[in-house]
Amino acid sequence: MRGALLDTHVLVWHLAASPELSPRAVAVMDKSVQAGKPLFVSVVSVLELIYLVEKGRLPKETLERCVSTLSDVDSDIFPVAFDMAMALAARQIPRSEVPDMPDRIIAATALHLGVPLITRDGNIRKSGVETIW
Repeated sequence: MRGALLDTHVLVWHLAASPELSPRAVAVMDKSVQAGKPLFVSVVSVLELIYLVEKGRLPKETLERCVSTLSDVDSDIFPVAFDMAMALAARQIPRSEVPDMPDRIIAATALHLGVPLITRDGNIRKSGVETIW
């Protein structure tokens, strides 16, 4: 196990202990943490959460819970900043398959880090990026 990158919805559902998460996703996250392997979240997910709160699609508390977790030095989930190498990795993800820019950025982050992306997103799962669901 190399660790994994969590898609935005996976972070939210994980912190809420939501039954929306697949059993496989939960098992991979648990196994990673037990093995001391990192779980990552792109900072783009934080921006996406801000946007969803502003649109009224998520409560402010969801954003606060995620930011608190990503800011906690004892957390098993680590924020990953977006950089030039990740931007260039997005060229490997067909826009025709993953048209949403935040999704492409998150998928490119997983490619760059060399870890699977835990996501329910069907477009990303069909794009050739290694995913877990």
